[in-house]
Amino acid sequence: MRGNLPAQPELRDRVILRMYGSPDVRQIDGVGGADPLTSKLAIIGLPSREDADVDYTFAQVSIDEPLVDYAGNCGNISSAVGPFAIDEGLVEPTEPTKTVRIHQTNTDCILVAEVPVVNGKAAVEGNYHIDGVPGTGARIDLDFSDTAGAVTGHVLPTGKPLDRLDVEGVGRIDVSVVDAGNPCVFVRARDLGLEGTETPDQIDADRALNERIERIRGTVAAEIGFVETWSDAARKSPYIPFFVLVSPSADYVDFTTGRTVAAQDVDFVARLLFMLRMHKAYAVTGTVCTGAAAKIPGTIVHEAARPASRDRSLTRIGHPAGVIDIDADVRFDEGVQLVRASVGRTARRIMEGHVFVPRSTWGSG
Repeated sequence: MRGNLPAQPELRDRVILRMYGSPDVRQIDGVGGADPLTSKLAIIGLPSREDADVDYTFAQVSIDEPLVDYAGNCGNISSAVGPFAIDEGLVEPTEPTKTVRIHQTNTDCILVAEVPVVNGKAAVEGNYHIDGVPGTGARIDLDFSDTAGAVTGHVLPTGKPLDRLDVEGVGRIDVSVVDAGNPCVFVRARDLGLEGTETPDQIDADRALNERIERIRGTVAAEIGFVETWSDAARKSPYIPFFVLVSPSADYVDFTTGRTVAAQDVDFVARLLFMLRMHKAYAVTGTVCTGAAAKIPGTIVHEAARPASRDRSLTRIGHPAGVIDIDADVRFDEGVQLVRASVGRTARRIMEGHVFVPRSTWGSG
């Protein structure tokens, strides 16, 4: 809860870093899991907006830098906010489903969670499966449509669905920059000499490739005003924008199970990088952005998508651990409007207790 952390930002961040054991690549002296996916925090409080049931602030805790990044959001963390609010008595439970309106303070937008409820508590058991997550659980539907342009003010921050940029050390390259869920930079995999079906280990091990990716991502970050120069992005804005490699649908192997993901089961293939590493599955906020981009003619995602998928709301994204789908609807009445962006998730309480922070961390702050 928000009241359990210091109100003063610098001290709050110092305490969070100590909780997670950062900076340290192993995070051995803290609760972090030495992976960007397991170095995140949700700060929950009573609502500061009349149209919300609860406030939620997302924090991405850097592993190897003394940095807590509040620039964007995380969909998986968002999925647990509704159940937490119900179980903690912050909202009245309603069976069989409770609608929880979540004020996402990082972007000042509203997320709408449809949470199944059993016996006055958020349901845990169910048959909904997420590729990349073992087992099944009760399905939670999250609508991110209010996040369109939430970070930059525009769904298309550059004003165009496709830009050709001159990137230092890379040359001229096509990019699509879209802001929904979280801002993303989309690039054709083939433009970087890739098939698009590579595994996380293959991408992360290629230092030269990652340098080119960061130069492109950093150049876009500078173009849309996140940083002054591309070289500042890794230090000052490592979380957003996300970077996505896009390619047409193809057969490939799910690196977590060894099963084949068939080309016919996806509308295109994507590989997403955040915090300077490749995501081992696919970020939910990146799914929102990718789903929106797939519906906008002229983007690299729309170009790669199966023609039949462009006219239906459901978009199936092939990622390293399987498939994630999103129900997205974009309209063009007055610019680009994201009217629906719904993703299925699961969440459950694993543990509760206390994290002990050494007295010296609190200092005089």
